[in-house]
Amino acid sequence: MIRERTFAEALEHRRSYYSISNDSPVLDEEIVHIIRTAVKYVPSAFNSQTTRVVLLLGDEHQKLWRIVKDQLEERLSEEQYRQSEKKIDTSFSCGYGTILFFEDRSIVEGLQKQFPTYQDNFPTWSQQTSAMHQLVIWTMLEDKGLGASLQHYNPLIDEDVRSTWHLPETWQLIAQMPFGTPVAEPGEKEFNDLSERIKIFI
Repeated sequence: MIRERTFAEALEHRRSYYSISNDSPVLDEEIVHIIRTAVKYVPSAFNSQTTRVVLLLGDEHQKLWRIVKDQLEERLSEEQYRQSEKKIDTSFSCGYGTILFFEDRSIVEGLQKQFPTYQDNFPTWSQQTSAMHQLVIWTMLEDKGLGASLQHYNPLIDEDVRSTWHLPETWQLIAQMPFGTPVAEPGEKEFNDLSERIKIFI
């Protein structure tokens, strides 16, 4: 009998994978289930449920990274673009799919009007719930044998992404998570001294 990882073990095992292939050890339905589970159960301030998620597979996944390259080509020197193109082709577009994370600004703005005392906090709380969704999905993907990384080509690609997939204007793109089957181990990760990062008072 194979023992399932605990949450702590899964979290410890999560890493950024930049060498991935365009296949998956699990069915698409399992990936969808992971996303649905996270979106349903990850908490949000005032139960606002501001996070929106888009899953891109197959040609739709490739379409996203073509958008990224087109935007970079307009802005970078030829040498800089070639370096970026190589990174995208070997670490992101080569994967099985990409998950896009958004926050719905209309809900945030509505809460700001409804609760003016906390109006300055709602954008921060929105970012926090997005981060929780990212971590949960990332960890659950890795627990299924998929490697992922987190990228931020927004806001360069925001307009093209919304128009390509006909998404609401109020959806603000936060991050992109390409994923696939790992084909190489990630590099060593260094950790700062926890005694400098944690204070305990009893």
